[in-house]
Amino acid sequence: MTQPRVLVVNNGTLSLKQLRRRFEDLGSATDVVAATAVPDRVDGRYQAIVLSGTKVRAFDTAYYRPLIDLVMTAPVPVFGICGGMQIIAVSQGAELAEGPQRVGGHQAEVDTDEPLFAFVKPTVTVFHRHTLYLKAAPPGFRSIGRSEHAPVEFLRSDDSRVFGAQAHLEFRDDGREILRGFAQLYQ
Repeated sequence: MTQPRVLVVNNGTLSLKQLRRRFEDLGSATDVVAATAVPDRVDGRYQAIVLSGTKVRAFDTAYYRPLIDLVMTAPVPVFGICGGMQIIAVSQGAELAEGPQRVGGHQAEVDTDEPLFAFVKPTVTVFHRHTLYLKAAPPGFRSIGRSEHAPVEFLRSDDSRVFGAQAHLEFRDDGREILRGFAQLYQ
C-alpha cells in the first residue's frame, strides 16, 4: 500500500516541525504549504488536510477564503489545530471570545464514542498556548470535547469529515493519541 500523504497548511505556527513529525511518526508523508498557497483541489494526492495554529488572523475570512474553500469542499478528512480550528469555525459563523491565557497542559473531557478519541480516556491532558476560544460550535458542527475554560475544546462537522482541536496536539501523549485516532480515518 502507498504511504498516505497529509497536506499540512502552515498558518504561522511556531511548532510546524513537531506537527509534521507527529504525522510522519504515524506513517504519513507530509507536504507543507502556506495558507495563501493552498491548491484548489487535492486531486487524490492527499488523504488528509491539517491546518496548523496561527497568531490572530482567524477573523480574516477574506485572507483565508482559498483555504476555507478547500477545507469545505475537499473529499478527505480535515483537522484544524488551535488557530486552524478557529479559522474553520469562524468561517462557518462561530464567534471567538477572549478568555484566560492558558499555556501548558490542561484537562478536557472528550466524547469517547467519537472515533477521533479511540486511543484516549474520557479526560485528556492537552497543550494550550492561546487566549481565544470558541463560544459555541457553528451550524453544521458540534462540540465533542469541553473544558472548564472552553465549551468547544474539540469540534466535529455533522458529516464527520472536518475536525478541530483548541489544543496543540503536536505536544503531549494524549495529543499524539488523538492524532492517531484522526490518522485511522484516512489510512
